[in-house]
Amino acid sequence: MAALLRKILPVEKSTPIDDDINVEYSFAIEYHGPPITFDIPKLVPVDVDGLPTAAEVSSSFSLNDISLPVIQPIVKTNLVNQKGKNIGSEPSLARKSIVRAGLSKELSIKVDSLDSLSKRIDDGISGRGSCEIQEVSDVNNETPCHVRKPSVVTFVEPESCSTEESEYSEIESVIHDEQPLVRNGKKGTCYRCLKGNRFTKKEVCIVCNAKYCYKCVLRMMGSMPEGRKCVTCIGGKIDESKRGSLGRTSRLLKQLLSEFEVKRVMRTEKTCEANQLPPELVIVNGEPLCQDELQVLQTCLNPPENLKPGYYWYDKLSGFWGKEAHGPCQIITAQLNVGGHIKANASNGDTNIIVNNRIITKKELWLLQLAGVHCEGNPSFWLSADGSYQEEGQNNIKGPIWNKMGIKIFCALLSLPVPPNTMNPAGEDVNQPTLELQLLPKILLVGYQKSGTSTIYKQAKILYNIPFTENECQSIKLIIQRKLYGYLAILLEGRERFEEEILLENRKKQTADGSGSSGSTSQVDRKTKYSLSPRLKAFSDWLVQVMVSGNLEVIFPAATREYAPFIGELWNDVAFQATYNRRHELEMLPRIATYFLERAVEISRMDYEPSDMDILYAEGITSSNGLSCTEFSFPSIEREASIDGYQHDPSSSYQLIRLHPSSLGENCKWVEMFEDVDIVLFCVSLTDYDEFSLDSNGVLTNKMMASKQLFETVITHPTFEKKNFLLILNKADLLEEKIEQVPLTRCEWFNDFNPVISHNYYNNCSNNRNNHTSLSLSAFHYIAVKFKRLFNSLTDRKLFVSMVTGLEPDSVDEALRYCRHILKWNETENSLVNNELSSTDIEASSTS
Repeated sequence: MAALLRKILPVEKSTPIDDDINVEYSFAIEYHGPPITFDIPKLVPVDVDGLPTAAEVSSSFSLNDISLPVIQPIVKTNLVNQKGKNIGSEPSLARKSIVRAGLSKELSIKVDSLDSLSKRIDDGISGRGSCEIQEVSDVNNETPCHVRKPSVVTFVEPESCSTEESEYSEIESVIHDEQPLVRNGKKGTCYRCLKGNRFTKKEVCIVCNAKYCYKCVLRMMGSMPEGRKCVTCIGGKIDESKRGSLGRTSRLLKQLLSEFEVKRVMRTEKTCEANQLPPELVIVNGEPLCQDELQVLQTCLNPPENLKPGYYWYDKLSGFWGKEAHGPCQIITAQLNVGGHIKANASNGDTNIIVNNRIITKKELWLLQLAGVHCEGNPSFWLSADGSYQEEGQNNIKGPIWNKMGIKIFCALLSLPVPPNTMNPAGEDVNQPTLELQLLPKILLVGYQKSGTSTIYKQAKILYNIPFTENECQSIKLIIQRKLYGYLAILLEGRERFEEEILLENRKKQTADGSGSSGSTSQVDRKTKYSLSPRLKAFSDWLVQVMVSGNLEVIFPAATREYAPFIGELWNDVAFQATYNRRHELEMLPRIATYFLERAVEISRMDYEPSDMDILYAEGITSSNGLSCTEFSFPSIEREASIDGYQHDPSSSYQLIRLHPSSLGENCKWVEMFEDVDIVLFCVSLTDYDEFSLDSNGVLTNKMMASKQLFETVITHPTFEKKNFLLILNKADLLEEKIEQVPLTRCEWFNDFNPVISHNYYNNCSNNRNNHTSLSLSAFHYIAVKFKRLFNSLTDRKLFVSMVTGLEPDSVDEALRYCRHILKWNETENSLVNNELSSTDIEASSTS
């Protein structure tokens, strides 16, 4: 009956107020009728105890690093209170999340565990279970103080979705998508120690907005390689609301760090790649910028000031720049190829006067009228960057308007921009004197990985008194400290192996003696000379797992300040010293590690400054290992001064360019950039003949054969068709030690090496290193001939060769002076050829 009435009578729309009154009721009555032919459904009571439930999570499982989607309960909304609100105020698009590039969820060793590790080490946790990284916590524990809220699935009513959403809200949704951190303490307290109040000085993370007090800043932010970021936030995009404060130091940092450290942190905070403005958040003329366009915009002669994410319009002809729906705020460099085409309503003008396809505002109209521009009717004008203008359809150029009397004062009163003094189209330098640049001879230094090019480059700077910049010194310092922790991890991994070997031998002895049944005896036997204390054992297990997971470069050197005290304690430990004495048994530990490990305590300090020898022994120059360049000149030496006819020119300089092989590109496609070099120095390590590495395809390849392949690719490139080549056979000192143990025939290219050596060689070679019959010198000549023949067969030219020990300054100096002689020989040869050609032309002309 109720259903029939609902079909006949109209149903009034219920209001939220009457919902509790207008309720439909149904009454059940006893059925009287014919028998029913089907089974009546029965309501079976639910047995709660019989419902299947998931097993309880074990105590060893932690949810600290897991973000699970949570559906919030659907609550009844009061639409009466929302009648006055704009329906289109909610964003029409789902908020986009800014993904942090530095740390991914797939990392097996979480950086979040740094603080938890220090707590576990302080508690003195012992046993095999100490190798766990994350703290053991129950499911019911509260969320850690330094994690973001888990992502939430919400339901939006259809009425809240609007097609008239403002474009600016989309940008805001991208910028402010990150959820605030959960803090267990009171408001105003430190996010780590939960102490202090609102008036306590704190440093704020520019990514997650976490605030740390004086005692916790260095513990949570480490050495700040990307500025004021937590260790967990390194590599992440910054909070755009803090972009204006980048590079501005605080009183707290000045109290904690030295003046040099503060400048370094502020500089890296502004210049590091992770903190740069994302190009997709800058929309110009309706189109988001790409990275190249953003770089052009920021590096032009007159870039936009305080560029932030948002929507902008740009007049390419005149250089006017402003936010969408607003008037111009600045005049930047014109004719930049950025963004799309300007729209007519870009500045929300209402004057019907069009300038460069844009309807101008009233303030701009007043400016044109003051400049004497006739604006009767609805004319259209073309305005250039210098202020000259012409009406559309006419060929009468007038202006410029900026030279009119009182224009700049009028612009200041109306808050309109004026062209800067350095204004010129497309950043071209106008009315600037052209300077004749001195053409320096360019030397390109290239070679296979770890062939010693960085050592030769650094040796040249030290040799010719060229100081390293602060950035280079800081970069090399970070490389040394990061490598130090890698060396320690290799040693600690070897310590575990040595300890297991002794324990295995002890078990075998106990089994043979029949005393293995005693539990106390077994417990005592687990203590060996390689056993660490519980505190160092926890640190050792954590560091080894970080190295195995490949996250060593993510954590260090940012956490160097945090774990520097462990280095001294570890170095003085008896078990570590026992392992260090057997370091030659560890194949993964490089030879150079001994130099740094013996000074591990000094290097781990934050005030450590690398010496010249430290810089030489360090692997690489910068963390990126890209392009490095320096200029140098040869000082006068007595040996050259004694040569008849030699005149030293102190003003002659040379440019040394060191190029990492990874910067050459696939098939050396970037070599064309160095077409103006005068000579190429190709470096080959003499000790690579029995070493292997993975190539770009993941295939294990002999390093000497890989150097040979790279050498063939470089010398046959069309760019170096007529260039001189000097082959640097580096690491001659290591070859002399190695060839006694490993024969040169390990490399398939050198399988025919069979030198003739006298019987008394082994008695004399140790006393006379310059003996020409020595095995290492024979190997050097053999390898040099192999490369010479290869070079001649491919280019039909002569290859110059020099034997070098990169760590010896005299050896590097001799090789570079030899390079200078080659360049002079080439100049002399070219001048002779030109003289012969000119004399031949004169004779031919006189004969005719």
